[in-house]
Amino acid sequence: MPGEILFSQDGGVATLTLSNPDKLNAVDAGMWRGLHARMTSVNADPDVRCVVLRGAGDKAFAAGGDIEEFLTVRATVDDALHYHEELVAAALDAVRACPVPTVAMIRGACVGGGLEIAGCCDIRIAGESSRFGAPINKLGFSMYPGEMAGLLELVGPAVLLEILLEGRILGAREALAKGLLTRVVDDEEVEAEALATAGRILKGAPLVARWHKQWVHRLMQGQSLGDAEKRAAFDFLATEDYQEGLAAFLAKRAPVFKGR
Repeated sequence: MPGEILFSQDGGVATLTLSNPDKLNAVDAGMWRGLHARMTSVNADPDVRCVVLRGAGDKAFAAGGDIEEFLTVRATVDDALHYHEELVAAALDAVRACPVPTVAMIRGACVGGGLEIAGCCDIRIAGESSRFGAPINKLGFSMYPGEMAGLLELVGPAVLLEILLEGRILGAREALAKGLLTRVVDDEEVEAEALATAGRILKGAPLVARWHKQWVHRLMQGQSLGDAEKRAAFDFLATEDYQEGLAAFLAKRAPVFKGR
């Protein structure tokens, strides 16, 4: 039975669930298409203020791609290029391009394609028993360059090469130390912590969250800001939320942001 990308929304939080329970949520071609479609839709929805990505159940975030279908979807170079560029890389790019904060809720295995998805998120929260890696050197194929971008940006070349060259599976604490994770909590607390994180994000000004992501991505390009960009960094001065934030602070009350 093929897997699917489940979707739900509660207030400003959209949750996308990688669901392929018979294969530890291994991501098949249809799921890559579904992830791209869902993220594209979410990215254009002004009512979404945070996205949570998770795996179905508690055994895996996603245990890589669906290896069984590789004999058909990657039978030729043209097939492989289409699969990895038009399906996988396109889905990962959609996660990275999300204008609002993204949170990966990780329990169990987070390997291969699962690690690539989590690596494209802004915040990664994992349980103590979670495990991470990309042991594809043991399968005789390399990670497509278009899929490396998120992990390379996250942990840099030294750690990424260690993961790929050794093919070793890392525990949560080692993954945290290497920068793959934001925080590690007890297994039974992963969902609560991820949702609490989303709740904290929702308490902030929506436009500010978008701007923070925008400027971090811009600065990662390594080029100096132009004069117009420097002025644009103060666009918040013209927003109602800025006036509300100041007024709430001075009045010692909680702000009520409206995203404008």
